[in-house]
Amino acid sequence: MADFVCCIRTCLDCSDVCLATARIISRLTQPSPMLVEAQLMACAEACRICADECENHAAMHEYCRVCAEACRSCEQACRALLHGASLM
Repeated sequence: MADFVCCIRTCLDCSDVCLATARIISRLTQPSPMLVEAQLMACAEACRICADECENHAAMHEYCRVCAEACRSCEQACRALLHGASLM
């Protein structure tokens, strides 16, 4: 059970970062490019960390496998926005 304490904490932290990122990048007002870039970088990193943690349990727990896949997908989306889209 102690193994899951870190996993649960990581998932909750990642969820919070993802939610904040979604709110920041979806606002219909003039964004701050530096803030958007920093938030996308933080989100990509939070998702990478969460996916790595969940992959440790993926063979035994389906929800960890699904979480890891979702985090990898979100990480890729954040990195694509960072490298391909204009932030203004």
